[in-house]
Amino acid sequence: MSRRPVNPARRLVGNGGFSLAGVFPSKTRSSPLLSLTLVLLGAFLILGYLYSGSGHTHVVSRIEGEFSGTLEVQRAIPALKKSYGNAMHKVLHVGSETCSVVYKLLKEENTEAWGVEPYDIEDADSSCKNLISKGLVRVADVKFPLPYRSKSFSLVIVSDTLDYLSPKYLNKTVPELARIAGDGVVIFTGHPGQQRARVTELSKFGRPAKMRSQSWWMRFFLQIGLEVNDAASKKFEEAASKESYKPSCQVFHVKSFH
Repeated sequence: MSRRPVNPARRLVGNGGFSLAGVFPSKTRSSPLLSLTLVLLGAFLILGYLYSGSGHTHVVSRIEGEFSGTLEVQRAIPALKKSYGNAMHKVLHVGSETCSVVYKLLKEENTEAWGVEPYDIEDADSSCKNLISKGLVRVADVKFPLPYRSKSFSLVIVSDTLDYLSPKYLNKTVPELARIAGDGVVIFTGHPGQQRARVTELSKFGRPAKMRSQSWWMRFFLQIGLEVNDAASKKFEEAASKESYKPSCQVFHVKSFH
């Protein structure tokens, strides 16, 4: 009769000995609690990386070559305050996720702020809906005249908008922004070759962004009769340097129509 193979782990070390098998867990077996903890920790790290801000969530891109105009405006606010001084007391922001910009501007001393959202905001959070209910933020198609009187605002800031318009509509929209601004318009626009931070841009905006060069914009301003505000541009560059702010996009300062 053949003998059954003996498990070495079950061999007794002398009489009365005992086996160590089962005392230590198998190397291939992992604790369910440990796995769950690692998964949750990873999820929290990803969420913390993607979202920032109080009451508002902003997607922040860390990929080289990408930028978010809305994020750039928020970063530039201290430099804009130093550049424009009293002209920052009544500001209109036009662009995607305008609620977040308006929310931050309202925290600035002696600053009133309004916003125009050119796109749907059905997924707006409670803070944004509160701004809408107060009349501080509205949805409007910027390809058509805006419902404001001339020089309704001291300064108009636009981001994440003009890059999606064809020259046909730019010829109407940019002069309209200059019409409702008393002291000028600040335009945040991408460099050629840059990509937007949001991967869902095509489904939201309907068309890909068209990044235009500085020379293209200069010719465009001249064509529609807008003058570049060299004094404001210089002040902004100096203020940005003092604030250690380096724009990751193009920033143009143009005068309003008089």
